[in-house]
Amino acid sequence: MKYLRASHLAPTLLVSALCFIFAKPLFTLTDTILISFTIFTGQLLVGWSNDLIDYESDLAQQRVEKPLVNGELGFNSLRLALFINLPICIAMSLIGPLGFRGGSLHLFCVGCGIAYNFYFKRTIASPLPYALAFAVLPAVPYLASNQSPIYWMSVAGALFGTSAHFANVLKDMESDRSLGIAGLPQRLGASVSLGISLLLLALTTLLISYYRQDLAIILILSWLIGTFVIIRNPIKYAFSIVMALAVLNVFAMAL
Repeated sequence: MKYLRASHLAPTLLVSALCFIFAKPLFTLTDTILISFTIFTGQLLVGWSNDLIDYESDLAQQRVEKPLVNGELGFNSLRLALFINLPICIAMSLIGPLGFRGGSLHLFCVGCGIAYNFYFKRTIASPLPYALAFAVLPAVPYLASNQSPIYWMSVAGALFGTSAHFANVLKDMESDRSLGIAGLPQRLGASVSLGISLLLLALTTLLISYYRQDLAIILILSWLIGTFVIIRNPIKYAFSIVMALAVLNVFAMAL
């Protein structure tokens, strides 16, 4: 369980579940489960590399909820797990149900996450890996099943991914700044970042509502309620609400 918590478990499970929803109409149940597990191995790489790279800054911020910081998990043990998982992720991506095209696209998404951890997190271009990865992710099962991607889904994914990035950094904004982590949200400040996140989330909801007019009322009402809760306490609720709305929006896209 400590290895799972070091992977940033909630986002890891969420992304794996979203890919299951996208793949289910296109593949058999067995292949869909394999695809979801393949995505899961990629998310482990992203989460584990994040904790390894941020180990010193997490110590400085006393992030005791992280297994590396509280001593529950050793640095070398987590690094070994990452290197064991790496070939598993590559093999399952390229020779599993995703095939070469879908698998290569999945590995690109994983690469975006790792690139964020290594470099983009500290630059003005910090939203770029989120936008690219979440734009590409909905296309993975379509290309794997030799179907054309639905491009408005990729636009919605890019908007959502960028919104999630701005929401995710709110809780650590001040401590990030004190450690010299200067991504775009840290440079813009908490108020502007919150506004951008909510605006992008609104655009995502409106875009999906346009293409799924039968669900538009549900989607818009959910966005309004979520926005109200976020504004009341953005540090506590912003990222969780964005994730919850993501699940609802993906269901709307995939149904």
